[in-house]
Amino acid sequence: MNKTTYDIDTSLFQLINAEQAYHYRIIPIELENGVITFISDQVSKDLKQELQIVLNKDVRLMQESSENIEQYLSTNFRKQTRKQTEDLQYSNDFLEKLLFTAKDIGSSDIHFEPYEHKCRVRFRLDGKLKEYFVVALSDYPTIINKLKIRAGLDISEKRLPQDGRISIKTASDEFDIRVSSLPTLHGEKMVLRILSKDANHIELESLGFTKKEFLTYTETIKKPNGIILISGPTGSGKTTTLYATLKLLNSDETNILTIEDPIEYTLEGVNQVQLKENIGLDFSSTLRTFLRQDPDIIMVGEIRDAETANMAIRAAMTGHLVLSTIHTNSAWSTISRLIDMGIPSFLIASTLNVSVAQRLVRKLCNHCKQEQSISKDILPLTFEIPKHLKKHFKAIGCNNCHHTGYSGRKAIYEIIPISKTLVENIRNNDLQIDDYLFENGVETLKSNAVQLINEGATSIQEVYALLSD
Repeated sequence: MNKTTYDIDTSLFQLINAEQAYHYRIIPIELENGVITFISDQVSKDLKQELQIVLNKDVRLMQESSENIEQYLSTNFRKQTRKQTEDLQYSNDFLEKLLFTAKDIGSSDIHFEPYEHKCRVRFRLDGKLKEYFVVALSDYPTIINKLKIRAGLDISEKRLPQDGRISIKTASDEFDIRVSSLPTLHGEKMVLRILSKDANHIELESLGFTKKEFLTYTETIKKPNGIILISGPTGSGKTTTLYATLKLLNSDETNILTIEDPIEYTLEGVNQVQLKENIGLDFSSTLRTFLRQDPDIIMVGEIRDAETANMAIRAAMTGHLVLSTIHTNSAWSTISRLIDMGIPSFLIASTLNVSVAQRLVRKLCNHCKQEQSISKDILPLTFEIPKHLKKHFKAIGCNNCHHTGYSGRKAIYEIIPISKTLVENIRNNDLQIDDYLFENGVETLKSNAVQLINEGATSIQEVYALLSD
């Protein structure tokens, strides 16, 4: 237990769940000889007796101030987004409870990691990993085998990576989990990506576009053919933007086909295909079949190689609207990436409608952010401070944001519609367009990041990499 940061050691943290911690207002600080020592702001004989019955362990209670208990609770325990229902309690299985806990507190990934002396479980929350459980070395193989069986993986294969999928359905919820195993020095590391099945809650307007960007983007996706490319690193929200776009384009008059790995959301009225490379069902071969399926709109999960890129361009040239993602650092570097893949620049110029780059940034907590004046020493050396940027806000941390200083995330975009001028630039391999972007008022990731700092929506620390670009 750390009184400075209010962090509880993971081995103590997992002795109770969030519901018990908040209900009894207890914080575990020590486990010795089978006796758990708790601090609480409501110490009583009745509380001690009840905890001994509930936890089936000897309990010692120590008095602590309400202010400190509140700080410990909000720092370490996240309240679940819904009440625990009967179907979550049907199993005493640790793995079952862990999956539902991760889903309910809004985690996107679960990491199972074996080391020489312990195994840990970490949740990714708002883009950051946090250790939630420590698993005994003797129990770890059993948990991994249970996961592999549920995901349809080979439990005897421990030398090669494997991928699988778990579908979970209860009376109150339904979601999928993508499972990936990786052999490491001390055993198999497993990463579980929690996939929300229903895309009905995704709205393009609420993702983070500025008014101008939204109008620009929606105008480009109205074209009946061409390519729409969205770039960014893993976990930047590209797939969510694609689904929100498909939702807007989806109608009874259009035939929409998608090839994805994995299928992260389901959309009523959209024909979705799951990639299966082990049987030859890859992006490029599926795209060939798609062209014989009379599609209006095609969504390719990711352009990974020249063959997929060529098939996407061919589809766009034959009158289809193609949406896809690609891994590049900016909207304009997508052009360079395609040229590096061997795609002729004249084909890119004639098919690309819009290139989009995006990032996900954490939003500052409105309850505790602190205004400060701008100084050069907290900014990248190459960054020139704009005249209008006079202040910034610092992440502090409070009970409302679990003492992280941040609450939620939003996407920032860089949208470059391919105009006649840019078509000529691409044809001539002239990829220096900084002056064009400035003259036409195109907001880059960097300028949007500066705007968020000025508005107090995010911190310099959160967008530091964009400012130094």
